[in-house]
Order: sequence, then C-alpha cells, then structure tokens
Amino acid sequence: MEHLAAGLRTGRTGAQPAPHNAWCVRWAASEEAPVRLFCLPHTGGGAALYRAWAQRLAPAVDVVAIRLPGRENRFRETPHRRLDTLVDALANAVEPLLDRPHAWFGHSMGALIAHELSHTLRERGLREPGRLLVSGRRAPHLPSRQPRVHDAPTPDLVAHLRELNGTPAAVLDSPAALAALLPMVRADFAVSETYQWRARRPLDCPVSVLGGRDDALTTPAELAGWRESTAGTCEIRMFDGGHFYLHEEAHEQVLAALAAELPLLGPVFAGRRP
Repeated sequence: MEHLAAGLRTGRTGAQPAPHNAWCVRWAASEEAPVRLFCLPHTGGGAALYRAWAQRLAPAVDVVAIRLPGRENRFRETPHRRLDTLVDALANAVEPLLDRPHAWFGHSMGALIAHELSHTLRERGLREPGRLLVSGRRAPHLPSRQPRVHDAPTPDLVAHLRELNGTPAAVLDSPAALAALLPMVRADFAVSETYQWRARRPLDCPVSVLGGRDDALTTPAELAGWRESTAGTCEIRMFDGGHFYLHEEAHEQVLAALAAELPLLGPVFAGRRP
C-alpha cells in the first residue's frame, strides 16, 4: 500500500510533461486521440499513479496526469494549502490542452479539485468537461465525518495515516521519510479541510460517481449526493475493494469501464456549447 506516499517519488519514470508545463504529465501523448482525460491524485498522491492508465487507454484517450506542486519532481515547490489558489493555477496550466473533448477524473481529494475546476472553467467562459468522473469522495456540499488533521500534532497525524492504511509502515516509521512526506500531506489535507462549499448553478456535464464497496471513508449515501452537483445525468458505479479500490482489486475493471465510455464523448461534446 503505497498510495499516500506516491508523491515522494522523484518522477524519473519516463514521464513526458507537456512543454513548459510542470502540471501536466503525458506518458503516451497522442495528438490524434479524440478525447483527453485529465487525472487528479488523492491526498499525498502523484501523477505516477496514472502511468498505467495512460498506457492502457492510448491511443483512443490521451491521459494527462496532473502533478501538483510539492511532490515528485516538483518537490521543491511549495504545495498549495487552499483549494481556490490551487484551482486558479491549475486552470491556467490546462487551458491550452482544452482543444478537444475532455473529461476530468479525480479520486478522493482529486474529486473535489475536479469539481471546483469544472466550475472555474465555466466561469472563465471555457467548456465544462464532457464528463466529470469522481471517485471515493462525498459530494462537495456534505460535511466531513473525518477528523481535522492538517494542523494536528505530528503523532496524531501519523496515527491517522496508519488508520487510512494507504502509507507503508516503513515510511511512517522513518523520521527522514516523514520529514519529506508530512509537509505535502498536511497541505493536501488543508486543501480539503478548509474548503467551504457555496451554492452555484449545478454543472451541466454528466457526472459519473465511482466507489469501493468496502470504503470506510465514504458511504453510498455520500456518493449519491453527487446527483445534486449536476443538471445532467449522474450514474453511480460500485467496485470491489476499499478506499483505494481503483489502484488495487478493481484496477482492471475501472480501466475497462473508462476504455468503453470515454471515446464516446467526442460526438456528445462537439454538439455542446460553453
């Protein structure tokens, strides 16, 4: 289980970022792909989590993994602690890549970022995604049931990470590894925990909600709450596994679902207006 430590990797894995764009990583970049899928990580996660997705979905889908500041080869940069500043910077970075039908996928914290980014694109007069795919995260208008940890004492934060079962014990038991990991993790938790929902016109794009049947962090009712976020259709799909189902038990099933669904966005997207 290395999901919450994924952002510690240096990123030297053959990744090819978009020119002059540290935010966007493309392992199997295809300018001919009819659809582009942007993928956002969970707390502590990095772009490397989506390398297998890029290779599996190419050439029909151009996968762009978002690399947030403070991790992988951006580890020297200060991570964002507020969602509004993060989304503004991200919108600037991805605007040149919105030249074709696109969708956004986000898991856990990434789902919240993807939702707010979709609103920001609309507010800037740009197209919403052809589809918003959110995973392992309660609907944004619902209150959190989790403890506030971004400003908690280090022992409490480490104990919380152990409970999440997404960080190797070797990392949590290493003072050196924790010194590298915790600033990024605290910032990511701050992004989620300081978020304040505000009522707006729902998104027009359809929303797909994905979840693990054994996820202890998100209930089916919290996933169903995403129906209120869109004026379009909202479908909920459950997979075997816990909070990190998409990188574990259900990895192949999730990729198969995306491979079947995403190429169909092109004709739908082309008929819509910003």
